Amino acid sequence: MQALSSCSSHKAPSSSLRQPPGIKITHHTVSKGDTLYAIAWRYGKNFRQLAAINGIPSPYKIYPGQRIRLSGSAPSKSVTSAAKKQKAPVAKAKPAATQTTTAKKSLTPKVKRQTASSSQKGSVRWRWPAKGKVISHFRSGDPLRKGVDIAGEKGEAVLAAADGTVIYAGSALRGYGKLLIVKHNEVYLSAYAHNHRLLVKEGSRVKAGQRIAELGSSGTDRDKLHFEIRKNGQPVDPLAYLP
Repeated sequence: MQALSSCSSHKAPSSSLRQPPGIKITHHTVSKGDTLYAIAWRYGKNFRQLAAINGIPSPYKIYPGQRIRLSGSAPSKSVTSAAKKQKAPVAKAKPAATQTTTAKKSLTPKVKRQTASSSQKGSVRWRWPAKGKVISHFRSGDPLRKGVDIAGEKGEAVLAAADGTVIYAGSALRGYGKLLIVKHNEVYLSAYAHNHRLLVKEGSRVKAGQRIAELGSSGTDRDKLHFEIRKNGQPVDPLAYLP
């Protein structure tokens, strides 16, 4: 899981939080320490879409120097391959009578499983990631207010807002300081920025309420936790989800 660059005659650092004004970035060149998740986070993209566009299979490994397209459609080869897989079972189909009997027996359980899966897809039980007063609120469209800031003292506990897996732990994203990103399911990610110390590593499984970092001021001018929730890659107001 590895992945950030910019295009202009004077290239900005790959970890820059903003892109040059008036320039539409279409590609990103991977730097050492980058991950696909971090790239998706920086550009406000869904990591699954970036993976599909660039033909990168799970577990989404990338390498320094690799060019990541930020928009477009998945490679035609993938479409062709998927089409072939869909046609394969037809060639091996059993006689009509057998198919009908099998369908009657398996239809109901299949439908139930699919329904349960989709109903649980976006469900996350959220909790507050820190104790303290909210000193900055989310504002849609503002690149500097993609989440909320919670005041605190250096060393205070930063808690996982829900069960999940740590998919990023580092300080390569400018403007976030020491940052943790947690994947909760295929829909939601959460981020914990400006930490003094990170207590978990990439790949760690965390539980809601678990201490995952110490609050600090890395990448900012005061001790606070910057907390974000992303839904399908897009920032949403955390206060609409926190209890």
